[in-house]
Amino acid sequence: MPRSSELLRGASHLECTYTGETVESEALHGLSSAGKPYFARYDLEAIRPGFQPADLAGRRADLWRYEDVLPVRDRACQVSLGEGWTPLLDSARLAVRMGVSRVWIKDEGQNPTGSFKDRGLCLAVSRAKELGAIELAIPSAGNAGGAAAAYGAAAGLPVHVVVPTDTPAPILAEIRALGANLRLLDGLISDCGREVWSGVEKHGWFDLSTLKEPYRVEGKKTMGYELFEQLGGRLPDGIVYPTGGGTGLIGMWKAFDEMERMGWIGPERPKMFSVQAAGCAPMVRAWESGAAEAEPWADAVTYAAGMRVPGAVGDFLILKAIRESGGAAVAIRDQDMYDWVQAVGADTGIFAAPEGGAVAAAVPALVAMGALDPDEEVVLFNTGSGLKYVGMSPV
Repeated sequence: MPRSSELLRGASHLECTYTGETVESEALHGLSSAGKPYFARYDLEAIRPGFQPADLAGRRADLWRYEDVLPVRDRACQVSLGEGWTPLLDSARLAVRMGVSRVWIKDEGQNPTGSFKDRGLCLAVSRAKELGAIELAIPSAGNAGGAAAAYGAAAGLPVHVVVPTDTPAPILAEIRALGANLRLLDGLISDCGREVWSGVEKHGWFDLSTLKEPYRVEGKKTMGYELFEQLGGRLPDGIVYPTGGGTGLIGMWKAFDEMERMGWIGPERPKMFSVQAAGCAPMVRAWESGAAEAEPWADAVTYAAGMRVPGAVGDFLILKAIRESGGAAVAIRDQDMYDWVQAVGADTGIFAAPEGGAVAAAVPALVAMGALDPDEEVVLFNTGSGLKYVGMSPV
């Protein structure tokens, strides 16, 4: 639970990721005037002397251990359910199966609601509460809706969640149990987003959509800080990440920039690998064609609900991180995801979500492409628990 009220430094301002336009940070904001995401920026030179790796010893074992570079100013507004600081597991038998030297799995399925979405919604809800939001709303493919419901309940704020009708049943049960106002819509997350926006205009809800407010990415960036700590003060050669809206990939890339500016690391970066479903792969198509932005994917279909995102607001940021890091993007068939969920389980004891199966399937594919060297060390992100997808099968 949050510690007693104490004011922290917080963000110095917000910056448009597309134009560089800056605005003050102490009011509720959505997208910039250019229709692009804002990033929270910090006075890192002032923060740096008291926020070095050695300063983290003994801090709380959740994402708030990095509060120096998080936007919440009042500790009383740090809504927490124990999110973050998830295990990073050395998976030697899986590495042998994949034909690479070393594989780690960052198991985000051990977050409070069983997915990595807790990180982003923890920060988004905490900051929305601090800035005076009254009602929250979110379109979701599933897990983000569960996380929003959980953190809204913990914060005492009503939450409206709109999800597709084919969202996994365990996730629907979770959202209902956590007290959110749930609406099912026959369509994709993009259709749900339009429904939420209607509620924003009519009722004044605050929209928590991916990258349409500045703070979900701040929660996701803590995965980058954790990797550095859990690997003993270094970063891996590659990060293999399942990509729908891409907030986690974007957030980690932001974290690495902050870490360099504070002297934690030099200019080295892991290669960032984006993994999508073959039935919904706008980033892969854009990366292969050399495009700076991704065209929306028509008729998106995959049982990996978190990757069924036909268009991402942060597409240009995802593609920039992939290219600047020397990474790649790859699409995986649903059946291959399913098969690799079984392989990951047998080799590691982790019941991965389909997205976790996708990143596992991607490793041998990336080696075959020449994008990943067999001698390299990689971290795979299992972004959720397989328990939330029970009853779902490959498309």
